[in-house]
Amino acid sequence: MNLEMQKFKADFFKALAHPLRIRILELLAEGDKNVNEIQTLIGSEGSAVSQQLTVLRAKNIVYGTKDGNRVIYSLRDPMIVELLSVAKQIFNNHLVDTISLLDKIGEEDN
Repeated sequence: MNLEMQKFKADFFKALAHPLRIRILELLAEGDKNVNEIQTLIGSEGSAVSQQLTVLRAKNIVYGTKDGNRVIYSLRDPMIVELLSVAKQIFNNHLVDTISLLDKIGEEDN
């Protein structure tokens, strides 16, 4: 059971391990969107966005719902929003630590 959980986590984080996929998730955290909306907001080629959406769908992180001739993408689990927020907090903590370190080094040089 524990090994299954670790494998799930590893696969899950592997699926997130691309800046464009993270950006797509951040946009979907704001609300459901179709491919054209995502492309416009990211300013990226459609093929790149579609390719990353395929990865996210394959890993059950997002899902698509047909709406006429277009597909509306949504986060499968709202906890993704919380995960992205926690990742941002960790980044900010690292940034604060780095700034503190640079301040200390600056003080030593004076």
